Amino acid sequence: MNLRNKYDIPSNAVITVAGTVGVGKSTMTKALADALGFRTSFEKVDTNPYLDRFYADFERWSFHLQIYFLAERFKEQKKIFEYGGGFIQDRSIYEDTGIFARMHYEKGTMAPVDYETYTNLFDAMVMTPYFPHPNLLIYLEGSLDDIINRIQERGRPMEQQTPISYWEEMHGRYENWINNFNACPVLRLNINEYDIMNDGGSIEPIIAKISSFIRQTELLKS
Repeated sequence: MNLRNKYDIPSNAVITVAGTVGVGKSTMTKALADALGFRTSFEKVDTNPYLDRFYADFERWSFHLQIYFLAERFKEQKKIFEYGGGFIQDRSIYEDTGIFARMHYEKGTMAPVDYETYTNLFDAMVMTPYFPHPNLLIYLEGSLDDIINRIQERGRPMEQQTPISYWEEMHGRYENWINNFNACPVLRLNINEYDIMNDGGSIEPIIAKISSFIRQTELLKS
């Protein structure tokens, strides 16, 4: 049975999966899309021309990387708009501006003029009709130790060479960001409470939570 029909998930829903590096966003995105019959919108990592350079020199490449991500995410937002929804997104555009760009600006690895240019572009994009806000943001959370273990298990060279202090700061910034996020409803899921890699059936309880959460938020709107 299609779990979207079983749990009455709107066919035009847009659900975004958010969380720090290594938390399992891509795995969750694919599992939800498969179970609901939705399309996916994945972050482009393997074809990103700036990522390796960025990890080697934050100050030199942070602005380039964030502009690249902003452009790619806006293309995805436009595609979602044109299809009329029915998407699971791997990472939100809000994380780029609220966490990554802000962090590099505050740490001095992005120049003030570059940060102003970046935020002006973001503000202009969210005002266009091609920018559908998600019906729900699923925030994947876990302890710092769990996240670092996952990053090490994934084994991407550019991440292995990054100081632990970077992941510590990122983890803290994500927690602060989600505690103040209000652009759309948020459902928190702890990564230790499911195992969709080894137990395919564990996705259904998550979808049941999504259905209940969407219904509750719709009732609050009415």
